Amino acid sequence: MPDLQAPDGISEEHVRDHGRASPVPVLCLAALLGLGLTGFLGGQSHEVRLTQSDAASLSVRTPRVLRNGMVFETIVEVVPKRPVADLVIGVSAPLWREMTINTMIPTAEEESHKDGHHRFSFGSAEPGETFRFKIDGQINPPLFAGTSGEIAAYDGDHKLAGVPVSIRVLP
Repeated sequence: MPDLQAPDGISEEHVRDHGRASPVPVLCLAALLGLGLTGFLGGQSHEVRLTQSDAASLSVRTPRVLRNGMVFETIVEVVPKRPVADLVIGVSAPLWREMTINTMIPTAEEESHKDGHHRFSFGSAEPGETFRFKIDGQINPPLFAGTSGEIAAYDGDHKLAGVPVSIRVLP
């Protein structure tokens, strides 16, 4: 068997056993994974915020913690308890500042801005029928620390129910 030589730059010192490896990198990785599993850094399931009034129930499912650049989904559900002539979903302007809204399903019949709310009109709604509004968006890089506002359901200009929403934004 021929005598094997180490490649240039590798000496006997490099291949000699120096004892045990440090556990610090493995412990740091385990701590990072554990922190990620807690949901503290985002990525946990969305919490449902629910409110009831005499006129309607309103639920909003959206993340509480997001990271810059992250794509997210918000689901708004309204169940009227009486006939609604013009169901309007209102989103307060500060909630969407520094966000890009990519998709809204279904498409509103009319869109407007009034009293600090982006308003989306969907026409009439019957009592007991669930109206579901899906919003897909993305956090823009300048948004840091978070945002808050309200998502509300209206019958025309008359407020049926509102839910406060706050989203923490991490880098």
